[in-house]
Amino acid sequence: MVSVGYTLMCEQAGPKELVDHAVRAEAAGFDHLVMSDHYYPWLESQGHSPYAWSVLGAVAHATSRAALMSFVTCPIRRYHPAVVAQKASTLGVLSDGRFTLGLGAGENLNEHVVGGWPHVQQRHEMFEEALQIIRPLLNGETLTFSGNHFDVPDAYLWDRPDTPVPMAVAASGRQSATLAAEYADGMIATDPEPHLVEMYEQAGGAGRPRYGQVAICYGPDEAECRKIAHDQFRWFGLGWKVNTDLPDTDSFAAATRSVREEDVAAGLSCGPDVDKHVAAFKKFVDAGFTHVALVQVGGDTQPMFLDWAQDELLPRLRDL
Repeated sequence: MVSVGYTLMCEQAGPKELVDHAVRAEAAGFDHLVMSDHYYPWLESQGHSPYAWSVLGAVAHATSRAALMSFVTCPIRRYHPAVVAQKASTLGVLSDGRFTLGLGAGENLNEHVVGGWPHVQQRHEMFEEALQIIRPLLNGETLTFSGNHFDVPDAYLWDRPDTPVPMAVAASGRQSATLAAEYADGMIATDPEPHLVEMYEQAGGAGRPRYGQVAICYGPDEAECRKIAHDQFRWFGLGWKVNTDLPDTDSFAAATRSVREEDVAAGLSCGPDVDKHVAAFKKFVDAGFTHVALVQVGGDTQPMFLDWAQDELLPRLRDL
């Protein structure tokens, strides 16, 4: 059975609201909760971006059953990888072993706040070095590391859960799928592409979790849902090659100026029809993903969505 998740999206809700949403989602029956890790929202209309790790700590304390995950943290600029390992290990303790560290190579949108954004080849090199640092620290090793981008003279994590925090790595092609298989315990992707799963398994990831994420906008009025999705999520169709390099909300607004409501609705299920939302989720199931987290677009709509999901959506997804 596929694990059904809920996304705590920092870009569209404040910290207290996110904790409340987490508690409600666990009570509704979601299996796992994933949290974005941003410094900026994608668009100004989303209106939020609290510090994800503070919120995750509160969520770990306020919940008791659902698995937790960063989705995803970039360990190459805003955070040093040795500090990421410490944060993840602490979350592992606070959550009684429910936390998985999701990692990716990041976006300029969030990382430029500490300096210039490296070119893509350098980012990939930095990311692999970060994985080489984080993995042994989570495993309880004392680490000395000297690389082209990072130095760790001496590091050891003093507080760790009984079982090392698992890692999952975001993949968009063969190189990143291979990194996920080599260093991590799972793979993450935001597109329901069977070839990503195949590449991951061919590289050695067979039998490990594959995490996906699907955005929907549920509501009683389809026209209103389409407006909300266009207002807050029209950036999603740009693709990661664009999304990784744009620096701020103004850039995303400019890049999506010509995107129409119907363009967004063509790629994101909107409205009250549960069959449409189940079909969007099922694409990831059919592609071979083992864990799929839903994003409900629209910060103010979360309580309504969670009530509906408990009664209508989750029973349908359990049957897939």
